[in-house]
Amino acid sequence: MIKTFLLLRKAQIEVLDAWEWYEDRQPGLGDRFKDDVAKKIDAIVDNPLHYALKGKYHEAKTDVFPYLIIFRIEKRNNIIIIVSVFHMSRHPKRKH
Repeated sequence: MIKTFLLLRKAQIEVLDAWEWYEDRQPGLGDRFKDDVAKKIDAIVDNPLHYALKGKYHEAKTDVFPYLIIFRIEKRNNIIIIVSVFHMSRHPKRKH
């Protein structure tokens, strides 16, 4: 059972950029975004195979904001690798 994850640098930057964008529009909205992402990551860690496999990556949509969390499961190292936190209006070929 996998109980740990790694947020790659690219995904970290995407979360920070989105947080800043939302926070600039309305104080506190960036924190709500980060909470939404964290909640979905917890759900991914609890049951990673629940989410659709698209090629070699799984995709999980956040509940409130229009983002996909793109991840892969490394069974050998028993870890979930989050490669991108992707705004759904961006070009799909840039997801990972």
